[in-house]
Amino acid sequence: MSYIKRPTTIVIFGATGDLNRKKLMPALFDLYTKSLLPKQFRIVGFSRQKLTHDAYRSFVRNVIEQKGHKHSSRDVDIFLDHLFYCPGLFEDAASYGNLSKFLYEQDEKLGQCSCKLFYLAVPPNFYDTIFQNVADSGLSIPCAGDNGWTRILVEKPFGKDLLTAQELDKKLGLLFDEDQIFRIDHYLAKETLENILAFRFSNSIFQPAWNNKYIGKVHIQLFEDSGVGKRGAFYDGVGALRDVGQNHILQMLALIAMEDPGVFEAKKIRLERENVIQSLRAFSREECEEYTVKGQYTEYRREEGVLPQSNVETYFYITAFIDNERWRGVPFHLEGGKRMYKKKTEITVYFKKLDSCVYKLDDNSSEYGNVLKFVIQPEEKISVRFWVKKPGFGMKLEPQLLTFSYEDTSGSKHFPDAYEKLFLSTLEGDQTLFTSSREVEAAWEFITPIMEYWRDKEPVLYGRGCKEGGIPLMGNT
Repeated sequence: MSYIKRPTTIVIFGATGDLNRKKLMPALFDLYTKSLLPKQFRIVGFSRQKLTHDAYRSFVRNVIEQKGHKHSSRDVDIFLDHLFYCPGLFEDAASYGNLSKFLYEQDEKLGQCSCKLFYLAVPPNFYDTIFQNVADSGLSIPCAGDNGWTRILVEKPFGKDLLTAQELDKKLGLLFDEDQIFRIDHYLAKETLENILAFRFSNSIFQPAWNNKYIGKVHIQLFEDSGVGKRGAFYDGVGALRDVGQNHILQMLALIAMEDPGVFEAKKIRLERENVIQSLRAFSREECEEYTVKGQYTEYRREEGVLPQSNVETYFYITAFIDNERWRGVPFHLEGGKRMYKKKTEITVYFKKLDSCVYKLDDNSSEYGNVLKFVIQPEEKISVRFWVKKPGFGMKLEPQLLTFSYEDTSGSKHFPDAYEKLFLSTLEGDQTLFTSSREVEAAWEFITPIMEYWRDKEPVLYGRGCKEGGIPLMGNT
């Protein structure tokens, strides 16, 4: 891999935060042990805490040990030797000057300019400030020569509505080229989501039936069984629709509904995902009333950091429609929430019932029909429900499942973490697993009218769980 030959410096803004501790450092350490990082690399932490290099290395050592990585202490020691720390404030321009000077000194020791990867593991309200300061300090300028590059990784949510997303993207576009920008939706790097493309476009048995003639509806669910925990103050300014609807769920919808890109290239794949999201029907206020449900679990207003009269949603149900030839008339039920009856993320495709010589449909035949399910969590598997004759006298049918599970085939769940894939793809310059500016904008174009309609609408209260069809229930289901 060509990027391995080029020295690379990874700068993490928010280097002492939860995301870096829980996801980024474990992923980088795993990549190192698999020899998938550049041969010459440095990881530089940037945060407000005044730490020395050794203190930061001790911090990361504890992170690795707490994750239970089964590697030798020598592996850990060598990895930590590549770590450095540069204290600074996100809003302080002088701090970026110090960072630039430190990176230059490190490159001097290498004897050449390293490629730079900047990761914003920070709250979204700091994005604008960091973008500007990185550019003003010259940090965004790539190394001289054809092989040098500078790239920036940005976590979701990208903006808080259509207007703020457009303003943020305009600022980012003035400071960086599009091929430098990697907008993260980590769900795109999950094995089962990547497998949707393989499943759809490598198996001819489903492709002819992948349209509104044969598919009756699609149901996408992203449930968490926990509440907001200690993130109450943050969540109260975001809500479920911004947290998982605008990004994760719409990306799952795009993968299910997109056209064949023809070739496996980032530009083509991202264009087809974008086309789907742009084809979502924008709702009027009357359609928001008819096709959406806003819910809130009963204990939410008593959570730490939450306003006593908050009407922020912790649950949503949206019936969306894609206005194109393939999907016209097919409802896509989008559902997400906290304090649900179980933790799960699933995409379920319901095929229309077949009235055949074997079984004549009647008023009690609602359960008949083939069902295809992609399970993203807690397991990672794909199942198909089909119908066979029940043993015995007469022609009675019974359902059977054909299932593929990564755990069953590999014997374990030890496949790469999503953040390992995101880092590796960024180092390669492959934007397939990242959202484009138009995907982000199209998602906000669909979501923003719903958020505006919900602004003064009181949520339906629910205890724990939900009912099929979008009406939250009091109590367990």
